[in-house]
Amino acid sequence: MLVLGRSQVEALIDMDALIDALAPAMADLSAGRASAPDRIAALVPEREGFLAAMPGYVPSTGVLMTKLVSLFPRNAGTSLPTHQAVIVVFDPATGAPSALLDGTAITAARTGACSALSARLLAREDATVLAVLGTGVQARSHVRAMCRVRPIREVRVAGRDPAKAAALAAELSSELDAEVRAVTPVEALDGAHIAAATTHALEPVVRRPWLTPGVHVTSVGYNPAGREIDDATIADALVCVESRQAALAPFPAGSNDLLVPIRHGVITAEHVHAELGELVSGNKPGRTSPDQITLYKSVGVAVQDAVAAALVVTAARVQSVGEEITLA
Repeated sequence: MLVLGRSQVEALIDMDALIDALAPAMADLSAGRASAPDRIAALVPEREGFLAAMPGYVPSTGVLMTKLVSLFPRNAGTSLPTHQAVIVVFDPATGAPSALLDGTAITAARTGACSALSARLLAREDATVLAVLGTGVQARSHVRAMCRVRPIREVRVAGRDPAKAAALAAELSSELDAEVRAVTPVEALDGAHIAAATTHALEPVVRRPWLTPGVHVTSVGYNPAGREIDDATIADALVCVESRQAALAPFPAGSNDLLVPIRHGVITAEHVHAELGELVSGNKPGRTSPDQITLYKSVGVAVQDAVAAALVVTAARVQSVGEEITLA
């Protein structure tokens, strides 16, 4: 069994290759060729946390794996991430475990990469202004991924803590060929062509009056007690998801951003226009006008982790990275 630590995984991730590889994998999921059951979780209520299991099989990639991921929001502001994970890869021919790798870096990368895929499919081709709401791991991942699929020239960072937003803006300025500045959420969204919500918000951080016509919104935040997107935005947007089944499932798989407005009668389940895989395959159309607001609501599916893990393990074997151990 190959064992890879976090720093090794981070060094082996190729974001461009990951964005490209996610497209056929999402098409496989929508077509029923890939298997990704709804996430299940053991709750740790005294810490407001949980441990979730996410198995997945993608035949076209030849990968069978499961991710174990913990979400402990109270880790925010400490040395530990709020999301921590491990991934075990199995031989799809025999079921034998073949690799154990850090899943925290993969979760960060695949989430940003799939949001970038949604932007490639739905955002205007002339999108140059990116608003990022949040200052954590996913904010960084989203900025780096979005700049690969659209000609981003301006990045606006907004967060609850202005000091963290300023620090992130300074960090990104040093590595991007774009103007990066820290602003308020309203300022960030005003005139933005792409808006990436990456928060643990209780109340919506994306509100319809703040949005400019033609914006593409991505939302990856997850808070069982809250939501990132307001009803009016959901109602007005062309809504796309990874998987209808996952997005509309009850906790811990689904999204309050969709379930709450459905429960309140603002929309019906049929308001979800398409899965990303249906856009990739051409079974559903994407943006139909320059002023249309499009929205990708992510809940995270195991197919994404499987694709990322397969790329990392393949690169590790080619480059002779990692440690081989024997379990038996």
